[in-house]
Amino acid sequence: MITKDMKIVEVLQIKPESAQVFGSYGMGCIHCLMAHQETVEEAAAAHGVDVEDMLAQLNA
Repeated sequence: MITKDMKIVEVLQIKPESAQVFGSYGMGCIHCLMAHQETVEEAAAAHGVDVEDMLAQLNA
């Protein structure tokens, strides 16, 4: 299960298809340095996205 406290890179490692979900929210830089430092929750906040909505899609 993907949680809001996981780093983006961790999510991509366990579920590579999650890149499509991140991309749908305008997060095109999923392979940049921020992906290694930023949590799902931090990325959602930075992009004005509801983290619970994103988590639902990531865990679908």
